[in-house]
Amino acid sequence: MKKIVIFLGIIIVLFAAIAIITNVQKEDKSEGNPYGKKNLQSATVDQLDDPNYQNLILPEELEQKLGDKEDVTVYFYSPTCPHCRNTTPIVAPLAEKMGIDLVQYNVLEFDKGWNDYQIESTPTIVHYKKGKEQDRIVGSNKESVFRNWFETNDIN
Repeated sequence: MKKIVIFLGIIIVLFAAIAIITNVQKEDKSEGNPYGKKNLQSATVDQLDDPNYQNLILPEELEQKLGDKEDVTVYFYSPTCPHCRNTTPIVAPLAEKMGIDLVQYNVLEFDKGWNDYQIESTPTIVHYKKGKEQDRIVGSNKESVFRNWFETNDIN
């Protein structure tokens, strides 16, 4: 019986050590992140170095642009959304190739965005003209559909 208690104690200590090390590594990786938050979701931390997720916009910045009646095209996404993980490698390079400043709003980290911008599902791209919503495209699509949408809305 004594051996079982010692064995269980060792297992518990090992699991606790693994949990602590994992948490420290997550905090180290997310330090100095562009979100300005200390505790990021794991899915967001995993995307910090991904070149397709580098044109981020924070809620305050988006509010400022819309308040200043600027034109802005926003890609609302969630790192946990499988459709977003399929769409981002299509739209991010396409927007760059077309000279479009497609800013990315992470609704997993900033969940107020769901209500503030009437986002019902991700991915959603919304084009604002002079601070007002002009058009949106929702869901995963082929590159040609996104290209046509960008061109139809005269986004550049």
